[in-house]
Amino acid sequence: MTNSIEATGNHKTIPLWVLWLLVSVIVMLDQYTKLLCTQYLERGVPHTIFAGFDLLLAFNNGAAFSFLNGAGGWQRWLLSGISVAISAVLVVWLWRLPRQQRLLAVALAFILGGALGNLYDRVVMGYVVDFISVYAGQWRFATFNVADAAISCGAALLGLDILVNGVRHG
Repeated sequence: MTNSIEATGNHKTIPLWVLWLLVSVIVMLDQYTKLLCTQYLERGVPHTIFAGFDLLLAFNNGAAFSFLNGAGGWQRWLLSGISVAISAVLVVWLWRLPRQQRLLAVALAFILGGALGNLYDRVVMGYVVDFISVYAGQWRFATFNVADAAISCGAALLGLDILVNGVRHG
């Protein structure tokens, strides 16, 4: 058995190294955009790119949607531990994934890349850097980052895989 995700029919093979490359690109893109935003944006001051889309630097000490944001510091290590555990499960899952499950493999790579990008922030700085702000009128969605977007895309692909291929056992 090789470490590649083989396709059935006319599809090409996705070697496992390509998935690790995808994870790495997501982490690097996430960290680079966060670095640029922390260097050039002022915290809390929106910079409109176009109507409905701002760059808005924010630091999130909590989890998604700022859950546990004001918990006093202990959440940093709890959330880091959860991220490490989930990342380890995803690495093993990707490594052992049957070769024909390409869509699932890409979904897991997106989720892993996003999880590692945010984990780095949380461990090194104690908070996650967010900067993407979308809105309509007075309604504003939670500020997020490239890692969050990758996790969301991965979750959508995971859902699509379940719809297309069903839940696999074994």
